[in-house]
Amino acid sequence: MSRISGSPSGPPAGPSGAAAPRSRWVALGVLAAGTLMTILDGSIVTVAMPVIQDDLGFSPAGLSWVVNAYLIAFGSLLLLAGRLGDLIGRKRMFVAGTAVFTAASMLAGAATAPAVLIAARFLQGAGSAMAAAVSLGILVTLFTDPGERARAIAVFAFTGAAGASLGSVLGGVLTDVLDWHWIFFINLPIGLATIAVAVPVLRADRGLGLTAGADVAGAALVTAGLMLGIYTVVKVEEHGWVSAHTLGLGAAALGLLAAFTVRQATARTPLMPLRILRSRSVAGANLVQMLMVAALFSFQFVLALYMQRVLGYGAAETGLAMLPAALVIGAVSLGVSARLNARFGERAVLLAGLALLVALLGLLTRVPEDADYATDLLPLMLLAGGFGLALPALTALGMSGAGEDDAGLASGLFNTTQQVGMALGVAVLSTLAAARTEDLVKAGQGEASALTGGYHLAFGVGTGLLVAAFAIAFAVLRRPRPRTVDAPVPEKAPDTASRTA
Repeated sequence: MSRISGSPSGPPAGPSGAAAPRSRWVALGVLAAGTLMTILDGSIVTVAMPVIQDDLGFSPAGLSWVVNAYLIAFGSLLLLAGRLGDLIGRKRMFVAGTAVFTAASMLAGAATAPAVLIAARFLQGAGSAMAAAVSLGILVTLFTDPGERARAIAVFAFTGAAGASLGSVLGGVLTDVLDWHWIFFINLPIGLATIAVAVPVLRADRGLGLTAGADVAGAALVTAGLMLGIYTVVKVEEHGWVSAHTLGLGAAALGLLAAFTVRQATARTPLMPLRILRSRSVAGANLVQMLMVAALFSFQFVLALYMQRVLGYGAAETGLAMLPAALVIGAVSLGVSARLNARFGERAVLLAGLALLVALLGLLTRVPEDADYATDLLPLMLLAGGFGLALPALTALGMSGAGEDDAGLASGLFNTTQQVGMALGVAVLSTLAAARTEDLVKAGQGEASALTGGYHLAFGVGTGLLVAAFAIAFAVLRRPRPRTVDAPVPEKAPDTASRTA
């Protein structure tokens, strides 16, 4: 039986102890605001990188750490933060993470030296991990009705997609109109408002207690393994796939993660009970998500590079050009995904969404170097609606096998595979595109033509990853078979004669 219980400091409870309907939707708004802030921060910094480099004196190699420091801390701490949320209370973890992220944003905005900004970005990643790891766990315990949960997940998924899409637009506007410091200062009012509303609205929970899973050795192994693994992946472009640096650190990361798995199978109070992976829905959804997110890097980032470096768009212009995709994703995820999931099931909706995304990236492999936006690119933005179908369905499947005691862990695991997929997409697709471009330049092609050829390869590999995700979803995420019930044995007819005698 779960030890999570209500508290007088939480929202009003209904007869079953759950939060009142209005309070649940206000709580969803709090979770969505926190998610928007953390996802937005992951992409808003990209368009301001050249200005940051000139202002603070970053070296070309050092500049990458403005992104990498955030990514490494975020991706490596999600699993640990999710389980700690189950143990000490998910509300405490969410509020503490939002506070850490907000304070780190203030430090980043005030940075006057490269080391200070990198340290602040690492702290931002840590705070993001603490808040994001438990958000889905809070959501699924608030919304137990399948229809309400589907609508809540659709809103949550839209928020994440909107944050990623709007980051480049907002980053370009803030940098041009004010200066780069404001891409971090913008988090302060959002963070403080989120904390102010979260404290009275989110249901207080005591958690299971540290004795239910305070596996210090396991925490050290998984955090070190994920941190080293993500660091290795993000440095692939600099060192190459078969370098001693990549192979050595990659082997060490795999060794740490293998040791973590062994530890979880033998520990009396494991950090991550392996039972959570016995669910086909949970394991399959996380694997599909990793492939899907890696592939969609080619749409969100490679397409943006194509617009800027081949078509000559500016930063803000590129963001506005990508805006129709964000609007379509929002319309689909908020408008129809919950109803489709309820009517056809998450598996069918996920497969339909993946099919649309395969078509999107497949068509991008043929985009010309002198593309016209209205005829060549804008129609393709409509296919991005597949993401609005796939992500809510995946989220529901990824959380479907978790009980209340493991909701934070399942949430942390789902977010971890998302970040690992993003890191793999960055490393694999950007490396392949750069190598292909270099080969085409050596073969005598012009810069625009060579860049387009490199991006075509990235889109093609992304298409292959989505086809693999579709195949896994089709094979693994099967509908549960209805249990057969033995026919009841007819009861012996009552002996009316004996009853009347």
